[in-house]
Amino acid sequence: MSQTKADRPKTVENKPETPAAEPDPPAEQVVPVSTRVLTFAGSMIAGLWAMVVSAIAQISGFIERFLYDGKKALYGLAVTRILFGVTALGLLAANFGTRLYTFGSGSAWNGELAEPVSDFPKIWIFSTFHAAMGNDVLYTMLYLLLGVLAVLFVVGWRFRIVHPIFFCMWVGFIEANDMVGDQGDNMFRIALLLLFFADPAARWSLDARRRAKKGEWFPPGSQPAQIGTVFHNLALVALTAQVCFVYASGALFKAGGTPWSEGYAVYNPLHTARFGTWPVLSDLVTAWGPMVVAFSWGSILLQVAFPLMLLTRPTRLIGLIGILSFHIGIGVLMGLPWFSLTMIAIDSIFIRDRSWERLSAGTVARWKNSNRLPASTLVT
Repeated sequence: MSQTKADRPKTVENKPETPAAEPDPPAEQVVPVSTRVLTFAGSMIAGLWAMVVSAIAQISGFIERFLYDGKKALYGLAVTRILFGVTALGLLAANFGTRLYTFGSGSAWNGELAEPVSDFPKIWIFSTFHAAMGNDVLYTMLYLLLGVLAVLFVVGWRFRIVHPIFFCMWVGFIEANDMVGDQGDNMFRIALLLLFFADPAARWSLDARRRAKKGEWFPPGSQPAQIGTVFHNLALVALTAQVCFVYASGALFKAGGTPWSEGYAVYNPLHTARFGTWPVLSDLVTAWGPMVVAFSWGSILLQVAFPLMLLTRPTRLIGLIGILSFHIGIGVLMGLPWFSLTMIAIDSIFIRDRSWERLSAGTVARWKNSNRLPASTLVT
């Protein structure tokens, strides 16, 4: 049965409701300019203070880790110890034939025997060689004893005992004639003094071998061991600062001189009788003017930039190669091998222990493999 129109359900149409009127936004309050400036300044000061506090915390954390987290540059200081001993042996051997004339009774002509110029022989712990200058036999015995101490210094045997004796005798020996010294003697003496607080015999020494068998003097982590670690690392910092000061001050001193600023400073000493020890090499190096200028100005730039070049690994590598070449050139061309070897020994601390370990392992491996001849070389 069909539904009529009246019986059908009516549909209700949904008409959109008229939205209620939104309330007006509150009027923005106008902040005074002085208040905004003070707020901005306070925010900047707070941010700057947070940066300073964070930087101080990072620096203090780095310093704490550096001082307490183990001894640094043990292999580098071992190389310093070895090269110092080699330097002492080389100087003693080179002057053995003229020891009495240069340092002993034959040097009385310069007045050192009557009244030493340096103050060191006037101090009783450094006066051994000066007191024996008039006795040739006694002086020679002391000379040979110093050579034996230098050998013990190289091999690191009872270093804590040998080091003070070697230091006192060496200073007394080298300061007995003030006329034959150079700046390398000053660096040698300063470095020896700083090594009292370090541990140069911890690697590549007889003491290191004995410690590996019997153990350290103090248990690791104990208070005396921590104090020794701190003193070792502080001595390393002091030695680094001394080297950087020498290089930077030397470069600035050179830059103020006319020969260096005009670029011919390298030429002059290489053509003198005192420093031109290899005339053929001196002529070869100074034959081309631009090369002389490059060497003169390059040495200044290298020395003044060396402390900054130590901050990153790539620049440190360039700086070490440059300063090594610089000292080799001085040692060969100017006849100052012991000065150059002293500075090279100190610069060894800037090479990482990992590099020294790889070099040592590679050297040992090649030495062992040298005993294994290839089968083709064996005689049947």
